[in-house]
Amino acid sequence: MCMAIPSRVVALAGEMATVECFGEQRDVSLMLIDSPLKLGDYVLVQAGGFAYERVEPDAAHQTLELLGSVLGRELAV
Repeated sequence: MCMAIPSRVVALAGEMATVECFGEQRDVSLMLIDSPLKLGDYVLVQAGGFAYERVEPDAAHQTLELLGSVLGRELAV
């Protein structure tokens, strides 16, 4: 079973995006996303580096706050 953590889009370049979660950035493919993204959107990323679902900001923040408290990490918004 996988657990996806919401990641915020910080840069867009064609079919690729740079996303950030808990201060860590990585590049991901957008080929599985069916509508355009904008900076600040939240996505779920599967193993292998493919963003596959947009997440509403309120739901993303709630999830990140909960996970941050469990992991002892601070959420940077």
